[in-house]
Amino acid sequence: MPMPTELVLHQQSRRLDIAFDDGARFSIPFELMRVCSPSAEVQGHGPGQEVLQTGKRHVNIVAVEPVGHYAVQPTFDDGHNSGIFTWTYLYQLGSQQAALWAQYEARLQAAGVTRDTPMPPKPGSACASH
Repeated sequence: MPMPTELVLHQQSRRLDIAFDDGARFSIPFELMRVCSPSAEVQGHGPGQEVLQTGKRHVNIVAVEPVGHYAVQPTFDDGHNSGIFTWTYLYQLGSQQAALWAQYEARLQAAGVTRDTPMPPKPGSACASH
């Protein structure tokens, strides 16, 4: 698997630029990273348990922590920080962006929502007194 040689966050354009030692270079939108996060919160715990992410068009990454020598763990400004993005996964996100966007847009359309629809409240987040 190719290893990264460069990783740069661009806050203004909300993109992660990543280069690999095989010569591949990708510019991955933070929104794509957020809606395709490998976390259980987004992917679920098995097939069919994925949680469609909406309202993430303007999401930013506020911090990135290394995870060993194989991954990074970004913290998004919406509080999401449980996804561990391996080098393999970032390579896939970068190389398959067009297909991933098409799949995401199809899921949005099937659900009758848009990229900008706010996420519904999480179950159990209501005040217990109501």
